[in-house]
Amino acid sequence: MYYTNLGFTGLQVSNLTLGTMAFGRWIDEKSSVAILDTAIDAGINLIDTANFYGKGQDEQFKYGTGECEEIIGRALQGRRDKVILATKVGLPMGENPNESGLSKFHIMREVENSLQRLQTDYIDLYQVHRFDNQTQLEETLSTLTNLVTQGKVRYIGCSNYAAWQIAKSCGISDLRGFEHFVSSQSQYNLLSREVESELVPYCLSENMGLLVYSPMARGMLSGKYTSRDDLPEGSRAAKGEQLIQNYFTDQNFMRVDAYKRLAIENEVNMSQFSLAWILNQPAVTSAIVGASNQSHITDAVQISDWKWSESLNHRVSSI
Repeated sequence: MYYTNLGFTGLQVSNLTLGTMAFGRWIDEKSSVAILDTAIDAGINLIDTANFYGKGQDEQFKYGTGECEEIIGRALQGRRDKVILATKVGLPMGENPNESGLSKFHIMREVENSLQRLQTDYIDLYQVHRFDNQTQLEETLSTLTNLVTQGKVRYIGCSNYAAWQIAKSCGISDLRGFEHFVSSQSQYNLLSREVESELVPYCLSENMGLLVYSPMARGMLSGKYTSRDDLPEGSRAAKGEQLIQNYFTDQNFMRVDAYKRLAIENEVNMSQFSLAWILNQPAVTSAIVGASNQSHITDAVQISDWKWSESLNHRVSSI
């Protein structure tokens, strides 16, 4: 396991992060705790969650119900200080107009709810889940700064922000003396490389941490899907995961087949190969492994220190 600074901070985080979106949603508490134990025992010290994660994500109106944070809170009793705990705020927690977004009203209420569910006095990395164009950045940043001052939050980060949105936020923080976002959480994988145009260069230029979610393209890069109609029993697509449908194109199925041949050549499985590619991208601080069973963690740990040759990188880029 490699550890590196989270952006320009002195905080050391593992290059693998445990993603917990399945906790309390697709897997029960016992299975969730087993995965958490496996991750911590393997040296993974960054745990990523959100107030939104839980069974409410699968309702017609998607909203947070907090099961995931509750499971993590119970599981970390007696060892809270051994992990870097990251959660998020901003997505709907109900249908009322003030139950979402990044207003002072919503953030102040939700941070208390997250602290209670997580059974902790502080959150190491508090991330805004997505950009809120209904709330002035000054309001959001001043509120987050106050939470740091109060000791309820140690660092702040953003998720799903464009490079210009981060740059504007940092400019306001410079001008007003607010806390700066230390990391960006973004989708990045072999089939989704849009962040390379602006966000990746920005993170490299400004020494900002980059936490990557969906490094296996929501399971598409595991190689388990061979066509739109072949949905293995128990898979995310078979359970109704809608976002993976965006990856179901003829071109992507052809590319995955080519990556699979390279994985076999390098004696790793497809998931390991896809994850290793992300870990070898210079801007990436940590890849979030969204685990629904313990093997997802053990497989990831096996390749966490695999450094690729220029030749292998070139072969992948040519596909």
